[in-house]
Amino acid sequence: MSELKHYDVQQSIAKATSEKKKNKALFSKLKQLKTKDLDEKFHIPHDNVFENYNCLSCANCCKTTSPIFTRKDVDRLAAYLDMKPVEFQIKYLIIDEDDDFVLHSSPCPFLEEDNTCKVYSARPNACREYPHTNRKKMYQILDLTLQNTLVCPAVNLIVEKIKKGLQNQAN
Repeated sequence: MSELKHYDVQQSIAKATSEKKKNKALFSKLKQLKTKDLDEKFHIPHDNVFENYNCLSCANCCKTTSPIFTRKDVDRLAAYLDMKPVEFQIKYLIIDEDDDFVLHSSPCPFLEEDNTCKVYSARPNACREYPHTNRKKMYQILDLTLQNTLVCPAVNLIVEKIKKGLQNQAN
């Protein structure tokens, strides 16, 4: 049976919240690693977790956060929805404090009742890559990854596997 088949999202977020200080300290240590070593620390547990994790059982990212929309994302989604890019922007997006395009509100307007995505084939790049724990140069997004522990149960499991791996190395 999959370790994530019945994973409780609220339990995951509560655990991540209670361990935020510990995780922040862990991430500070991880920042000291060489780029390749840091990437490997995330990629191996990422692959392991996603052998068993079905994002459709959760979709908490779609329910609680907004991806950043690039100009290419806006153009692609507007075309997919047979809209002009400016119409898409007006209907769905705002500019946040970092001058990024993000959704007006949560949950994502494209999220279906069964946690599927209405625009899956045209979805933003940030959605395609989420939770970003298998990307190269993880050092560039460690702060984002720490934030994602408060959103994504899979990220929490990846971080737990990293902790266990570091404990095993210390023993």
